[in-house]
Amino acid sequence: MFIEPGNLQDRELLLALDRYLKVDPEREGVPTYYFNMVREGSSIVVGSISLRIGNPDRLVLYRGHIGYSVKPEYRGHHFAARSVRLLTQLAAVHKLNPVWITCDPDNFASRRTCELVGAEFVGIIDIPPEEEIYHGGIRQKCRYRLVTIESDLPF
Repeated sequence: MFIEPGNLQDRELLLALDRYLKVDPEREGVPTYYFNMVREGSSIVVGSISLRIGNPDRLVLYRGHIGYSVKPEYRGHHFAARSVRLLTQLAAVHKLNPVWITCDPDNFASRRTCELVGAEFVGIIDIPPEEEIYHGGIRQKCRYRLVTIESDLPF
């Protein structure tokens, strides 16, 4: 169920809802929110972040609830970590606890993002050959577990 996310922002970063798909076939067929990371007071989009609502095994093991990307020219400002923090309240309202974040083992920036938000490194998992991402050349994923604070409060 889609929930109006309300005002997701910190001192200079705003998560602007781009779209919501009730069933996103590219994201394990689960409802997915898509946000643009926008510099507060401007229209500059520095990256994007998504929140997938659901717990299918493939999502929990290989894909993660949260996916993010920061444009190269805006890296180094912790926009991804700040965006993940902003999304944790929305995740909690959807009863996603824990939230799983995955990344490639050699993606040190993404791994650092997970550490900055307080996610616990669970381990590295091998991708089974029958998985779609395996055919794209991805053989392993790091798994991080992020505990959210449950909330029934509307935004």
